[in-house]
Amino acid sequence: MVIQENMSIQRKLEVLTDAAKYDVACTSSGVDRKGNGSGMGNSIAAGICHSFSADGRCISLLKVLYTNECIFDCKYCANRSSNDVVRASFTPQELSELTMEFYRRNYIEGLFLSSGILNSPNYTMELILESLRLLREVHHFNGYIHCKAIPGADPSLIEMLGWYTDRMSINLELPTADSLHELAPHKNRKNILKPIRQIQLGRKNNHEYLGLPDFKTEQKLLTTAEPKKLILPQGDNDIREVISSNSGIASYHKKPMTHRNFVPAGQSTQMIVGATKESDYQIMSVAEALYDNFDLKRVFYSAFMNVNQDSRLPSTEGGPPLLREHRLYQADWLLRFYGFQTKELLDETHSNFNVLLDPKCDWALRHLEVFPVEINKADYFTLLRVPGIGTNSAQRIVAARKSSVLDYKDLKRMGIVLKRALYFITCNGRMMYPIKIEENFITRQLVALKDQIPLGIDKDITYQQLSLFDDVNFKPEYSTIQKLANV
Repeated sequence: MVIQENMSIQRKLEVLTDAAKYDVACTSSGVDRKGNGSGMGNSIAAGICHSFSADGRCISLLKVLYTNECIFDCKYCANRSSNDVVRASFTPQELSELTMEFYRRNYIEGLFLSSGILNSPNYTMELILESLRLLREVHHFNGYIHCKAIPGADPSLIEMLGWYTDRMSINLELPTADSLHELAPHKNRKNILKPIRQIQLGRKNNHEYLGLPDFKTEQKLLTTAEPKKLILPQGDNDIREVISSNSGIASYHKKPMTHRNFVPAGQSTQMIVGATKESDYQIMSVAEALYDNFDLKRVFYSAFMNVNQDSRLPSTEGGPPLLREHRLYQADWLLRFYGFQTKELLDETHSNFNVLLDPKCDWALRHLEVFPVEINKADYFTLLRVPGIGTNSAQRIVAARKSSVLDYKDLKRMGIVLKRALYFITCNGRMMYPIKIEENFITRQLVALKDQIPLGIDKDITYQQLSLFDDVNFKPEYSTIQKLANV
């Protein structure tokens, strides 16, 4: 470990923004909040995911760690205690003033704050809480804040943090308790799940106190007639235990600032993909359980990168499993917005996604008995299952056919991806071309499409974090910051 005393603010920024690049933050705020006239800043739901690049494009979040010091020695983490890296920590005053200075210069619209664990979870949480208190109550910052809570911290600290943030997240780290025990033995799965449950109950109580509708409807677009059975990997009972224990705050507590709500943008979590041997079926089963039972807004999947070259970690000579990560995100979208369930996409015998086809096309090819679908008669939920038809397209079809009979020209004008959909639909009882509904034939045609494999997925990938002044002729002594997060 390299410890530097009397480190400048700029040097701390260099260290702590670089250390934050492994936290996934590709999400919008989920919050629209105008300035109240008495404070500074606002939060715009659609405008939070930007980043400063060398050509001058603008980001919105300052993504940084409070500290990269950590008492834990997780095998996969670049900031683990056994690594010989430069360590740095902000003070609450430094972090709050830095955020405000960046905002005043129009560099950011908000803050994404994570942290290692300094001394203890409670000690670290108290420092983070003080930083956000200074931002909200002293500097009157009204912009977006996404903060990662520390598992194992006192529930009262978790709750106080919830009144200052827009979105909170607690990283699940690895999909199962066994894999967490293997690579992060200092961490406890239940200690991670309990604050997730606490935040869920706190949001629910806050909604009830304000007389708002059940916030579950914000997360779920589709419902099914029969309740879902909780599917979890074999031997993984931690989620069941936390749900049954009803862990978390059970009553409404007075908030420190009367004009704010408790975690209004909800919560998210992150899982590392490829560090352990779980199948896609196991990963998606855990994600589905989190969505259905903890009301998470997002589950993020982070392709494993062997930054430590540890013998206990898998080799990544071919690069991180980015295509696998991509397929998981596609399947995650199907769970959240298309009404699919994990057991429809995968099972014990078919436990991993097809690397050549996206999960929706793969499902359709394995269920050709339900196709072709008649565009002018199929209901909305059936249309959603057709490859090439998304939620917006399905809504347009349902609305347009009330006044006219649709043909393929109409579908093309609506933006439907006919090069996928033409194998699975009919218009007025006719297919677009004479096509044999046969799995091998359709598979060959779909695989031949250039957009099936994500563009550049197998090209040279770099993970260098974007710098504010990359390739620009600024002298280092005049720069305010060297690196910002790749959001």
